[in-house]
Amino acid sequence: MNTCKSLFSPDQEAKLRAYDRWHRALDDCSMRTDCPDAYHDKLLRQADEMDRLGIVTWQEWRDLRIEADKAYMEAVAGADYRT
Repeated sequence: MNTCKSLFSPDQEAKLRAYDRWHRALDDCSMRTDCPDAYHDKLLRQADEMDRLGIVTWQEWRDLRIEADKAYMEAVAGADYRT
């Protein structure tokens, strides 16, 4: 495991951790089905925080927000309930 530590700069590691947190929130099926509005807000807040901290570029921030909007629209349409 220590061999991988030198492969990434601290900024790259921070970016990878932030993306991992954002994608874990995106994949949170229980929150998505129980409260789509809170789910969407959480994704947007995390993307905004990544932008505020300079972790993502403007284009990456925009793509995260677009993906959050798409996931929200699918959630309110009941995509998780389809068989």
